[in-house]
Amino acid sequence: MLIVVMGVSGSGKSTLGQALARAMGCDFQEGDALHPPANIASMRAGIALTDEDRLPWLDRVAAWIAEQRRQHGAGVITCSALKRSYRDHLRRADAGLRFVYLQLPRDELQQRLHQRDHFMPPSLLDSQLRTLEEPAPDEHVLTLDGRESIAAGVTQVRDWLAAAG
Repeated sequence: MLIVVMGVSGSGKSTLGQALARAMGCDFQEGDALHPPANIASMRAGIALTDEDRLPWLDRVAAWIAEQRRQHGAGVITCSALKRSYRDHLRRADAGLRFVYLQLPRDELQQRLHQRDHFMPPSLLDSQLRTLEEPAPDEHVLTLDGRESIAAGVTQVRDWLAAAG
């Protein structure tokens, strides 16, 4: 099973993704590590990424997914996957790809962003929230409350995957 843990910056994607990969006994990839240097420089400077900026990054995420499918058949990767078109782009790398969406209120996200050291500054949160297209029911995405414990999140994902077969 290949899983993308998605959501805006500060939602807890990396923490849940690492725990989920450990629980599943599979590889984990931090999607932010696949950003081209120009994207990281833009974000550090407080410049929101455009669709064109994100495309090379999404291509790298999709390549990781496709390679994991070929080599291992399983893996967990983080990716904001803010728009449906981005999620569809990633699904082309693996038709069975699953998405887990971490949803949190803006004030919680803002607080988390101020508490961490990351190239994505808190000033870009509103840009991400404006870009975010909540997953539609036909996308079959598991939505989790990002305020829940990591253990609860892992259990919910595992139960969802088991129910899906």
